[in-house]
Amino acid sequence: MSTEAPDQTSRPTGAAIRLTQFAAGGGCACKVPPGELEAIVRDLPGSRAGGDLLVGLDDGDDAAAVRIDPAPDGTGRAVIATADFFTPVVDDPYEWGRIAAANALSDVYAMGGTPVVAVNLLGWPRDRIPFELAAEVLRGGGEVCSEAGAYLAGGHSIDDPEPKYGLAVTGLGDPDRLLRNDAARPGIPLTLTKPLGLGVLNNRHKATGEWFAEAVAVMTTLNREASVFAVGAGLRAATDVTGFGLLGHLFKMCRASGVTAVVDAAAVPYVDGARRSLAEGFVPGGSRRNLDWVRPHVGAGSGIDEDELLLLADAQTSGGLLVAGEVPGHPVVGELVPAQEHAIVVR
Repeated sequence: MSTEAPDQTSRPTGAAIRLTQFAAGGGCACKVPPGELEAIVRDLPGSRAGGDLLVGLDDGDDAAAVRIDPAPDGTGRAVIATADFFTPVVDDPYEWGRIAAANALSDVYAMGGTPVVAVNLLGWPRDRIPFELAAEVLRGGGEVCSEAGAYLAGGHSIDDPEPKYGLAVTGLGDPDRLLRNDAARPGIPLTLTKPLGLGVLNNRHKATGEWFAEAVAVMTTLNREASVFAVGAGLRAATDVTGFGLLGHLFKMCRASGVTAVVDAAAVPYVDGARRSLAEGFVPGGSRRNLDWVRPHVGAGSGIDEDELLLLADAQTSGGLLVAGEVPGHPVVGELVPAQEHAIVVR
């Protein structure tokens, strides 16, 4: 876990208009708090898994999954559908487009699927920000979709007081090999495929204009390789770590699977400068709300202070996969054990 100064190299040009200043929040930190969201979607009609709806709203999974083309033996394919969009997380429009696209595609990877096609979701304050910058946002999203091997075709745009961008993504997966929140079992290690701390660095960028090249590189990296490995290795449970932080997304997995996760705080990686930025007060409101929501379900060992818990609850944008199982090249940050008093134990 690094305490080095933030990496401010390789700042792109063309960011004279600070997009982050046109939005109250930024990135996945602007999500509706998890407790409030669960309360309003709990009883939506037709949202619970059953029949060909393999994954619905039951367990807080990253996308919906529906079985199609059923074969006589019960196999077939599953359509995986998701949508994700947010206000600017960085000032550079092209990089924001790349980050938003990688983040939306991640929901399909987190379910063990392959993205096939996406459509743009764009809100733009045309009277305040030149519309030419929207073209750069769309260009960034298109390049990431091309990297993922997914078509980007059309979409929808509105005139909006705040700039917003993301994708609705459709993918395919094997219905019997989906990565799910309810499939975690005791005795399995937990792997995290990207470092944390993106929320505090994005918050610092919004406040100061400082550019953090490592954070941008992390957010624009696809979760494809880890997803492909997990499915090929027969792993069954995973989620991506985004707006609800590692603790929030891990809690959903533990609750759905009826297990407890023991997190080794010293093993969790962080983007350079995250701890320093936290100490200097750059904490997103979404990260604090995440911790407030999950705190009753977390047992903290001696030496685990409030700052450590805030970093573990930090609202990530386009974060990594949290996989029940080992993924080569990525750190094991804990293990799953039989259910205990707390859903998560941090030591």
